[in-house]
Amino acid sequence: MTLPHPRYQGVWLPMVSPYKDGDLDEASVRRMVARYAGQVDGIILAATTGEGLALSRDEVRRLADWTAEELEAAGKGAPVLIGLGGAVTANVVEAVRAAEDLPADGLLIACPYYVRPTQQGLRLHFEAIAEATTRDILVYNIPYRTGVNMANDTLLRLAERPNIVGVKDCCADPGQSRDLIARKPDGFSVLCGEDAGFLFALRQGADGGVVASAHLRPEMFRDIHRLARDARWDEAGRLWAEVAAIPDLLFAEPSPSALKHALWRTGLIDTPDLRLPMIPPSAELAGRVEAFLA
Repeated sequence: MTLPHPRYQGVWLPMVSPYKDGDLDEASVRRMVARYAGQVDGIILAATTGEGLALSRDEVRRLADWTAEELEAAGKGAPVLIGLGGAVTANVVEAVRAAEDLPADGLLIACPYYVRPTQQGLRLHFEAIAEATTRDILVYNIPYRTGVNMANDTLLRLAERPNIVGVKDCCADPGQSRDLIARKPDGFSVLCGEDAGFLFALRQGADGGVVASAHLRPEMFRDIHRLARDARWDEAGRLWAEVAAIPDLLFAEPSPSALKHALWRTGLIDTPDLRLPMIPPSAELAGRVEAFLA
């Protein structure tokens, strides 16, 4: 038995946002897109790994433009999602409308953080967003960051809308994830949002994952997904054993500090700079990252 083939599946890269001298680093962005074009099934910009909350709207626009230009230059058709979110529905709707002309295929939109709305409030929030755009929307359910967990019944009701097409699932409850996969409609995507749980989620029937660790081994994560789709679990497990340590390393301290350090050390980005309150990895973790790369 093979896994289904919805519109959003495979290995999606939540790309870091590189900085230089306090601004976005265009050269590093273009180098990354050229590197990963064809190596992953899709790219997500300005989400958690991309420090989306630290970016201005103009910076998000530049990221999207540079990414689109490099994908076109590479002759690759990788779809692109833009990360958006906020605590107030009207503000998110405004941001969605402002992003309408960005060169992207859809939006990854987190549940509203801090305010902890009811399930009805969550549903009305995303319905208002869906009414504001014709773009595809993936819901980002990550309760340990937002303070609210979208229940499966709420998500499945939203899935009835044609442009709410999937979820980045970080609910941290295997039972909830399993129930969602069992009940989801055809064409609705469930993407695992936890790097360490990628293979386990595929075994449960997830359609793929949003995998920051794929910055370091994109081809191997994609091979794991391909083998899982063909139910070749022994081979997938052997490949997973070769990459399973990467998530533990990259998420030992708040992401993307260790990841940016690794990409800097490999020469893919020019600096490992972050924006406060994010800070560089500890000396101990930086040493572990460099030992792994070596």
